[in-house]
Amino acid sequence: MDLILNRMDYLQVGVTSQKTMKLIPASRHRATQKVVIGDHDGVVMCFGMKKGEAAAVFKTLPGPKIARLELGGVINTPQEKIFIAAASEIRGFTKRGKQFLSFETNLTESIKAMHISGSDLFLSASYIYNHYCDCKDQHYYLSGDKINDVICLPVERLSRITPVLACQDRVLRVLQGSDVMYAVEVPGPPTVLALHNGNGGNQDFIFHKSTMCFNIGDSGEDLLFGTSDGKLALIQITTSKPVRKWEIQNEKKRGGILCIDSFDIVGDGVKDLLVGRDDGMVEVYSFDNANEPVLRFDQMLSESVTSIQGGCVGKDSYDEIVVSTYSGWVTGLTTEPIHKESGPGEELKINQEMQNKISSLRNELEHLQYKVLQERENYQQSSQSSKAKSAVPSFGINDKFTLNKDDASYSLILEVQTAIDNVLIQSDVPIDLLDVDKNSAVVSFSSCDSESNDNFLLATYRCQADTTRLELKIRSIEGQYGTLQAYVTPRIQPKTCQVRQYHIKPLSLHQRTHFIDHDRKGEGVFKSDNISTISILKDVLSKEATKRKINLNISYEINEVSVKHTLKLIHPKLEYQLLLAKKVQLIDALKELQIHEGNTNFLIPEYHCILEEADHLQEEYKKQPAHLERLYGMITDLFIDKFKFKGTNVKTKVPLLLEILDSYDQNALISFFDAA
Repeated sequence: MDLILNRMDYLQVGVTSQKTMKLIPASRHRATQKVVIGDHDGVVMCFGMKKGEAAAVFKTLPGPKIARLELGGVINTPQEKIFIAAASEIRGFTKRGKQFLSFETNLTESIKAMHISGSDLFLSASYIYNHYCDCKDQHYYLSGDKINDVICLPVERLSRITPVLACQDRVLRVLQGSDVMYAVEVPGPPTVLALHNGNGGNQDFIFHKSTMCFNIGDSGEDLLFGTSDGKLALIQITTSKPVRKWEIQNEKKRGGILCIDSFDIVGDGVKDLLVGRDDGMVEVYSFDNANEPVLRFDQMLSESVTSIQGGCVGKDSYDEIVVSTYSGWVTGLTTEPIHKESGPGEELKINQEMQNKISSLRNELEHLQYKVLQERENYQQSSQSSKAKSAVPSFGINDKFTLNKDDASYSLILEVQTAIDNVLIQSDVPIDLLDVDKNSAVVSFSSCDSESNDNFLLATYRCQADTTRLELKIRSIEGQYGTLQAYVTPRIQPKTCQVRQYHIKPLSLHQRTHFIDHDRKGEGVFKSDNISTISILKDVLSKEATKRKINLNISYEINEVSVKHTLKLIHPKLEYQLLLAKKVQLIDALKELQIHEGNTNFLIPEYHCILEEADHLQEEYKKQPAHLERLYGMITDLFIDKFKFKGTNVKTKVPLLLEILDSYDQNALISFFDAA
């Protein structure tokens, strides 16, 4: 069956963090539920729908930014109590809004992630994990890298407490008390954890309508995780080792995963997987007969999805997916049809209701426009007074700077709670700005004086009126490290700007490995297939040691076979780029021949293919500017570095190397490296 969902925008609160919206369980099946959400203003709001309008159940006063919101309660009872994490404090509210808990954890850092299980409270700041039971400290762990999320396998089903930390260094750390039981390396930095089916794998019998058979679920050890580079996977956390079940690659190059939920939105008796991404994509995965996930539905929203829940909010008996976005919108994707079959009288009534609603919204909009105009005039008048005080308006920025392994580039994502006017990008190291299909901003470049002030790039992106999210793609050069700065100016008055800095590392296109020999002390051994990598490390370590007056002894051992191996690794990429460039150069000539001759019957099949794929080839070539030059640069560096370790300067032979590359042949290139 096709899954058709219709969008309904309910209301907007302040800027929201990841996992700060929940649906309170209903008293009966498929009855409407209340939504509770916390924002950066520190306000917790609970609302339900009445006659098509959002009606507040309760709303707290502003306070510190709310970083997480979870539901809890006595195990094996409805989870109706609301817990929020703000700064270093945990507060608890009933579903009516009465506060029953205020617990100051005395953590030195603000709480970033939280999980509730009965009387057990699991918290993590940036690097610190704490476990409390009845608000009493139980266990503590200091992580070697940033903790993005924390969860605990269901205690009521496993009779053991097994917390799991999602860490930025691409590792899930499974804890036992204050110690790491084992660590699981995952394919990307994990950003969110969730129990499969909401309970770690359904123990009950599950009836599959499609296959007319019964399946028994898992034992409560199944854990879902999503990564910042958009991968989704299921893993079983046993007492001895992890069991990997399935993994979904991010082949469509969508955003990182921020939230996951399990809910039967398709209506076949099996819970589906709901996924929210930081590029605004909402996805629904169903499970086939082999329990493998299959994409059933996707819809793009205009901003990142911070929370996702399945339930029933708008109307009884109509299931929906409820999401919250970065700027605070609470939106439903509902199974309720927009157009219903009705008689003439009912149709007239619906039309009248719609007209009344439109009229009410128009009046409200006119009132708001008038109020804004009045306030602007008051501000202009007060600013001319000698006693006037100017206040810089504050605004939130949600940013992410991540490495894409597949094409060796970085994604810089900037999201603002209001419309963006322009973004200025400045870099003190050479970088390339690549085209992004989703990006509709107009870019302009300014000339830079790199010799006198180390300013290699100055570019301005002018955004359209309703743009709140901008995605940029950059490519750096390994060995050249420095700082990239983004100056973000939104469409607010008076004009103001925020600066964000991103460090470009010496080995910017490398990622961490987890196979380390801990027996060595005071010593580091670096291995690479590429001599240039070792050369960069040697130069950077020597420079930093000199700067800090540290005595450093460096020895190296070069394997001649590694050079040929690296050239063979580069070969398919270089061959592809050379062929692409050659095809693009032929397009204009072939088109001219086509116009002159009137047909292309006389052309060989290869040239026919180039003409047919001309648009695709030119688009691909445009997306990868200077890619061929980068590959030439890598091979040139490899050539220079090979002989640098032997104490020989071969820079005078570089022009000859470039000639060989222009008429590229792999064997000729390898022979040149050997002969030199």
